[in-house]
Amino acid sequence: MSGPLSGLKVVDFSRVLAGPLCARTLADLGAEVIKVEPPRADASRFSAPYRANGVTGYFAQQNTGKRNISIDLNKESARAIAIKLCEDADIVIENFRPGALAAFGLDYESLSARNPKLVYVSISGYGQAGPWSRRMAYAPTIQAEAGFTFHSRRHFGENLAAPQTDALSHADVYTGLQGVIAVLSAIHSRSVTGRGQYVDVCMLATMMSINEHAHIDLNGLDTGDEPAILGATSGSFFSGPNGEQFISATSLVSTITFQFFIAAMRRPDLADDPRFRTATDRKTNLEALTKIVQAWIYTFPDLASLDAQLDEAKIAMGEVKSLSEVATSDWAEYWGATHAVSDRADGTYNLPSRPWKFSSGDLPEPGDPALQGEHNAEICGEYGYSNDEIAQMTENGALIGNFAAVISSLIIDRVGDVYNQSKAEESPRGEQG
Repeated sequence: MSGPLSGLKVVDFSRVLAGPLCARTLADLGAEVIKVEPPRADASRFSAPYRANGVTGYFAQQNTGKRNISIDLNKESARAIAIKLCEDADIVIENFRPGALAAFGLDYESLSARNPKLVYVSISGYGQAGPWSRRMAYAPTIQAEAGFTFHSRRHFGENLAAPQTDALSHADVYTGLQGVIAVLSAIHSRSVTGRGQYVDVCMLATMMSINEHAHIDLNGLDTGDEPAILGATSGSFFSGPNGEQFISATSLVSTITFQFFIAAMRRPDLADDPRFRTATDRKTNLEALTKIVQAWIYTFPDLASLDAQLDEAKIAMGEVKSLSEVATSDWAEYWGATHAVSDRADGTYNLPSRPWKFSSGDLPEPGDPALQGEHNAEICGEYGYSNDEIAQMTENGALIGNFAAVISSLIIDRVGDVYNQSKAEESPRGEQG
């Protein structure tokens, strides 16, 4: 194993997104990660499009490179396995409801008594204690309660046909990355003190901390019609010289950044136009101002020459692209922005690559996503269990096989039945579907 975290061992009890992403990032940095999966499997194995082996793209993206053991913690022998895994682990990650693992003797107090150097990270919606600690938490609900959704609706205003949240699970992703920061900090502290510690990572607090507009709302500041910051969320969409759609990250309304457009267009007269003298004027007449800029854009032969002149005036622009488009760009080839992993069947998944490069040492290969319980025998053997003991635990249900494949096959059969039925109902009478 290579990478800056080589030699660290992580036991990952988490599921779906925030916790698995945290553990996956540590694996990308070289740590050895063992995912402990419950009998009913990680729910991300059942995301569409469904796969008969239980290895969906969603699961692969957050769990590639981890070994997998699936156990039933209701069985005493399975709990003994989990405790053994944690006795020589550097890091434990979990994102159950607060207190859930304590019932199995897998809480920080119990495990740290056996392993004082353990760094134990709990990720939850509202923290491990307090009035909201027992509530369910998913990214859209946390984003709503953290002011994230409110801010989006306020920003877009009437452009939203209906109230809606963001399409991506920001609360999970940011909290997973904050978990990584916490792990690395605690590991550094351990190198000084010789002891591990418990880290409580809160989704709601994370979403408040990453909100760059928090100073506005928390202090009741009034910016009037001026954007709260230098236009980063107030850029306009334009059409390029050859029909490309792009966005400028610079506001036409902001008094500061409006000057950038004037400079780029060589139009100092616009500053004296009564329609555009103040932020309020520009906001009121934004449609007219946008049309003037758009007409100027059409005078360029191509997007590259336009970009050069905007760059001269310190105006950033970005063409609206799909992820598949950017993945085939020259930049993606230079960076190595994607990598392929096996889908554990007859194909591969292309996934995003690592966002860092280190000048010293190589990062480990990403590895492949594991089947549920794929490494049961291998891992148990490493901890001293005999073949007979492993066979007995498999027979009594302490060790779980690929239950996800059974459920996935049933789902696929059901989806196929519904699809075939709907196609038959669409057929004209008398026609055989």
